[in-house]
Order: sequence, then structure tokens, then C-alpha cells
Amino acid sequence: MNAWSPTSPCDPGCLPVAGRTTGRARALRVVRPAVRGAALAVVLVAGLLAALVVPLLGPSATSVVQRVWAAAVLSACGVRVRHTGPPAPPGALVVANHVSWLDVFALQAVAPVRMLAKAEVRRWPLLGLMAARAGTVFLDRDRLRDLPGAVAVLADALRTGTPIGVFAEGTTRCGRDLGAFRPAAFQAARDAGAPVVPVALRYRRRGDLPGTAPLDATAAFVGDDTLASSLRRVLTVRGVDVDVTACGVVDPRTVPAGPARASARRALADRTATAIARVLPPDLAGHVAARPVALPTVPELEHVA
Repeated sequence: MNAWSPTSPCDPGCLPVAGRTTGRARALRVVRPAVRGAALAVVLVAGLLAALVVPLLGPSATSVVQRVWAAAVLSACGVRVRHTGPPAPPGALVVANHVSWLDVFALQAVAPVRMLAKAEVRRWPLLGLMAARAGTVFLDRDRLRDLPGAVAVLADALRTGTPIGVFAEGTTRCGRDLGAFRPAAFQAARDAGAPVVPVALRYRRRGDLPGTAPLDATAAFVGDDTLASSLRRVLTVRGVDVDVTACGVVDPRTVPAGPARASARRALADRTATAIARVLPPDLAGHVAARPVALPTVPELEHVA
């Protein structure tokens, strides 16, 4: 762990607590995850088979496979996606807030992107293999000297028209506020002259209408929560809706560069975070609000530009 590594104030205390249930509800809490778990197992096996042939497919066919499979994973988990906003143009840097491991599937179900992810994801059973096959760029946050190389890979992909997905907070939060956006990945957009698309992800319990209830943290993956417990929580509830809202495209050329080499990417990160914050509802649950964080200056980061 280093000073630059992102942290989150969220912990299991942000997660919902199950209340008293009737006999029927208790039965559903047993049956529902069993049925959905079986469906998810089938989808994951199908995805593993697809991952073996994806490298042999062209970009268009690969995109279709990714979108269909991601949508199938969400459906098996009882998660429904509602997408609003303009589509991302080719070669865009798609930047979203980060709440859950489901975020990747939500983005892919709307419009497949090549993700930037932490190196630990590569070691996840099955999902890590699939992520690697899909061309995910893995970043070891304890090896900052590798960051310029990762940024260069992202910039090259953007230049070829490949959309890149980034969770700029660098870690998950419960969805009730935003953390500081890490600016390094935005350098890739500046180097490639690529548009930036801010995307707000909001999770709601099935049946809750937008604006009528606090955001639901059932899908949140925070603190010491494990992937298994998070998955079990999602599979057990009646259903989860995720709103994927694409904001207006940000042109890096319209963002003031500033006096320092790092100023431009920091300004671009701030503008993107502001666009996402405008879409998220005000905190109705009394969660501690995100406060501006002064990111430490690290030599490896300063030489990205």
C-alpha cells in the first residue's frame, strides 16, 4: 500500500440490514438465490466457452458477444439496467463512479468497453480469465512505475477507436457520494485527443422509483465485504435496478491546461466528476459526504504527461 492508493470511507455499516420477514419471504430468501445461482452458473460456463473464441472474432462480433453475455449475467442475478443519455462515440474514455463488481457488467451491457482494472481482478476465479480475454488493462497500484506504460496502452487503444472504461475513484463506495477522481487515466484521453464520457451509476431496489427513495446499497461491494457475500446479497433480494446515465461528452481541448504539466488532466478529472455528481441524487441517508482530497504528488505520476 502506498500514499497514492485510493481509499474509501465506506464499510459494511453502509450495507442494508435485513429486517423481520414473513414465512413466505423467508422461503423466497432460500429459493430465489438457488434458482438465480443455477442460472448464473450456466451463464458463466457459457461465458468461459465464449472467452476461448473471442480472440478469434472481429471487433464487431466481439462487441456483440460482450454485450449479450454481460446482459445475461445481470439478468441471472436479478439486476435490470435502465440506460439514458447519448451513446459514447468511438474511441471515448468512459468514466463512471464505482459502487459494485456489477458496474463492469452494467457498462458492458450498454456499450462494451475495454476496461482498466486493478491487478487483483486478474486473480479472481473465472471472471479474471474472462477479463483478460476481453483485453482488460491491469494496473498494479503498488508498482507506480508501470503507470506510464498503462496510460500509453490506453492512449493507443483510444486512437484506434476502442472505447476505454475507467472507474476514476479507484475503489468502490456505497454510491451515496463521490470520492476524488484519480487523474492519471485522463492523460490518455488528452494524449489521444479522445472525448470523455462521464457516466453515473445509481442502484435502486426493484420497485423504488428514481427520486423517491435513497439509493440502495444492496449491490455495493465495500470494506471487508467478500465477492461471495456480495453476490449472495444480490441474489437474495427481489431485484435490483441500475440506472446508467451517460452525461454530455467532455472535449479535453475545452478544458484549460493550467500552468503545470499535471494541471490539465486534473482539471479534466474534476470536470468529469462534477458532471457525474450532478446526476446523483442528494444524500438522503446521512452518509458522510465526500470531501476534497489532496492527492499526493508522486514522481511516476508527474511524468505521465
